[in-house]
Amino acid sequence: MKKRLVLSGAAVVVVGGTAYFFLGTSSSGSDEVLAKVKVQRATIVDKALAVGTIEPEFEISVKSKISGVVSRIFTDVGVYVKAGQPLLEVKPDPTPLELADAKRQVQLNQVEMDNVKKEMVRKEQLHKSGLISDKEWEDFTQLYEGSELRLKITKERLALIESGRVKIDDTQIESIIKAPIDGYVLSRSVEVGDPVTPLTTYQEGTVLMKMANMERLIFKGTVDEIDVGKMKEGMETEIKVGALPNDTVRGTLRKIWLKAEKKENATVFPIEILIPAGSKSTLRAGYSANANIIIQRKADVLAVPERVVTFRNDSAFVQVPKGALEKEEKLIRTGLSDAINVEVLNGLAEGEEVYEKPVKKIE
Repeated sequence: MKKRLVLSGAAVVVVGGTAYFFLGTSSSGSDEVLAKVKVQRATIVDKALAVGTIEPEFEISVKSKISGVVSRIFTDVGVYVKAGQPLLEVKPDPTPLELADAKRQVQLNQVEMDNVKKEMVRKEQLHKSGLISDKEWEDFTQLYEGSELRLKITKERLALIESGRVKIDDTQIESIIKAPIDGYVLSRSVEVGDPVTPLTTYQEGTVLMKMANMERLIFKGTVDEIDVGKMKEGMETEIKVGALPNDTVRGTLRKIWLKAEKKENATVFPIEILIPAGSKSTLRAGYSANANIIIQRKADVLAVPERVVTFRNDSAFVQVPKGALEKEEKLIRTGLSDAINVEVLNGLAEGEEVYEKPVKKIE
């Protein structure tokens, strides 16, 4: 009898505990309190993202007009130089056959010139005596001048091959390569002893250095095809450089390509953004950067977090308090969005409260 009473008491305890568990869970679920946010004024910016790099607007490749090897380097990468300042020297390095041929050409033209000079003395006397016509004298004079010019050309060619320096009329040709512009040396492609191919009509020539005036920089990047239709030249941009996380560089959208490119299975359009001179940030060529193209900006407008808005059938709804304990769904009209906040055009007043959406429980 005593054993039976103990078991009955245990059963009462189990049933009572189970009932308490379910009732307590149900009660807490019905009394769940949702957070509220207030309708406030804010600035909303619609923008498109472009990914790219900072580059000089004009970059110049320095090349040589004579062949040879690099004998001296006068400046280094990162140095600012003035136009006309020596950059490096190219020492001519002719083959033995080229050098021998140049010397032989000088000798041959010298022999020709000596013979023409002797003949010149005789022809001059004959012309003065009237034994040859004026036409014959003029023809011989032209022959003399041609021989003199050929000798001069072969001597200049030999001097250029041997020393790399020659003066033709008022033009000084030398093997010292000078800076074509005021600017910084961005890169150097050669070292002392490296061979140099000259720039000619038929070949591009060896790039010795690259220079740029870093006062005029541009952002070159790409933007997704979804955004390009909303963009136009002249839009304001904000550039964030990865190496300068605390600085924002402002620029102007200058160019949008008409032809798209495929990049990592996405369709993108190249763009250019002009960065005005006098930027306070120290920018370097090749910096990786992201640019926000400002498509539309609205300041001091009513806004709520976009997360509290439910979009359904092209309409927008929010949950607002109704009385002390209840809530109701309210239709609103939205405007500009930046994917975080959305503009409220109609349906809510400043300072009015809106419920957050309930957090979905993971089962």
